[in-house]
Amino acid sequence: MYRSNTNGELRISDVNKEVTLSGWVQKSRDKGFMIWVDLRDRYGITQLIFDEARTESSVMELAKSLGREFVIQVKGTVIERESKNSNIPTGDIEVLVKELTILNAAQLPPFTIEDDTDGGEDIRMKYRYLDIRRNPVKNSLLFRHKVAQQVRNYLSNLDFCEVETPYLIKSTPEGARDFVVPSRMNPGQFYALPQSPQTFKQLLMVGGMDRYFQIVKCFRDEDLRADRQPEFTQIDCEMAFIEQEDILNVFEGLTRHLLKEIHNIEIEKFPRMTFDEAMRSYGNDKPDIRFGMKFGELNTVAQHKDFPVFNAAELVVGIAVPGAASYTRKEIDGLIDWVKRPQVGASGMVYVKCEGNGQYKSSVDKFYDQEDLAKWAEVTGAKEGDLILVLSGPANKTRGQLSALRMELGNRMGLRKPDEFAPLWVIDFPLLEWDEESERFHAMHHPFTSPKPEDMHLLDTDPGKVRANAYDLVLNGNEIGGGSIRIHDKEMQALMFKHLGFTPEQAQDQFGFLMNAFQYGAPPHGGLAFGLDRLVAILGGQETIRDFIAFPKNNSGRDVMIDAPATIDNVQLQELSLALAKK
Repeated sequence: MYRSNTNGELRISDVNKEVTLSGWVQKSRDKGFMIWVDLRDRYGITQLIFDEARTESSVMELAKSLGREFVIQVKGTVIERESKNSNIPTGDIEVLVKELTILNAAQLPPFTIEDDTDGGEDIRMKYRYLDIRRNPVKNSLLFRHKVAQQVRNYLSNLDFCEVETPYLIKSTPEGARDFVVPSRMNPGQFYALPQSPQTFKQLLMVGGMDRYFQIVKCFRDEDLRADRQPEFTQIDCEMAFIEQEDILNVFEGLTRHLLKEIHNIEIEKFPRMTFDEAMRSYGNDKPDIRFGMKFGELNTVAQHKDFPVFNAAELVVGIAVPGAASYTRKEIDGLIDWVKRPQVGASGMVYVKCEGNGQYKSSVDKFYDQEDLAKWAEVTGAKEGDLILVLSGPANKTRGQLSALRMELGNRMGLRKPDEFAPLWVIDFPLLEWDEESERFHAMHHPFTSPKPEDMHLLDTDPGKVRANAYDLVLNGNEIGGGSIRIHDKEMQALMFKHLGFTPEQAQDQFGFLMNAFQYGAPPHGGLAFGLDRLVAILGGQETIRDFIAFPKNNSGRDVMIDAPATIDNVQLQELSLALAKK
């Protein structure tokens, strides 16, 4: 038996108990006649004491050889600690060691295995197995487990059945790039790793499974950001014989359940906002509604006043920053420089200070009088002491720029509080979006999303205005889940493929299996997928997902710990019909 107890469970009530403990040496303090060792495992730290007067000399000598991260086993007696440590649960006791066994010696780690480590991100990624020993990473992984466990419990109690779907599937042209896997048994042919189990979960509905879920790995070969990985995990769900309202209610319930169980927070209200309203009021389709600064469109009150920049703009739009009229010119110039960065791309910014007694001071005083600026304040909802910031230009681009500025100000002003949660449904997305590069419409979500019945007549005449039966769940400015009511009729699916530019032959080749299945009685169905990595990070008070993944990739999609991706032997390439042998 390597241990009778873990290093986090012994208390004052265990005094005089004989115990066996195992773990890693966190640190050692040698006073010559007495040695203290902090022994760590997943569950906590227990202090060990080696005392010249009470410990055999051979054990004392062995204890002097211990280094950081040595793996050891000890046997001894729990005693009351003279200098108690209120910072750890085991701080009232220590173990007087009688026997010591070194299970494995260790080299000095490349960084300190402590909460506040001296290791940079690159070195910690390379030695991730050491980083996992640190409490922040360990606790993030345990937190992820807790969330996943709660998800499984909630869905299982609602009669959802967890079903595994294949990882080796067929590549499809829609969506992000696929990771492809060459088939040795079928030379020149390839599998793809799934971007989601979309078609399989629809086939499960055709198969009568009725309520399906899966916590599943998905793969996308796309450019990476702090909140993206080439492989990620979804809570994937599908339901039959439902309408949109049924799905929203079920997954509002799941979100409420998680917030209650994880943080003991009760949230009753899940506001709903159309896609058009979100873009008009916040400049993006995943707004953070924990704070205000809603957009005010100023075209009617700012144009035709001899200011050519605004007169030439498709959109003039502003926000009121609460309490920021006290900003100095240097601080405002800093914001102007921020929006002019290439990542944001604005050419400039106009500001108005809302001073006392209904007075306004702006950077465009020569073009606008006090009455004009008062109208700006009215449109943006600015009050005395606020600062109005205004951008102009092409509508979509300008909304995106102002959205970025709003979020930056929210961060700087401490308005995006990690322990405050504000969920929101965004509904009525466009079914299709125009792609300039390919000069055709693409599905905004995927080609299996059902259009709203009342917009069907627009498919032939104005397809860009057709709304989808699609919905996203947003939490604190992040999309944590999205889904739609699916097409379940073969003719409707064929029509959708036609509007997406597929020939009948291409549609049959790519998705014939699904269209054929619809002929055998497909029920009305729909679903939703949560991004588990992002959901866990937000519930954990973070916006980056890396620390909630055991072995993440870096920003280049590389696993620097195992050095992947890597080249493979030419013999393997030959077997896969990908290359000729070297001469």
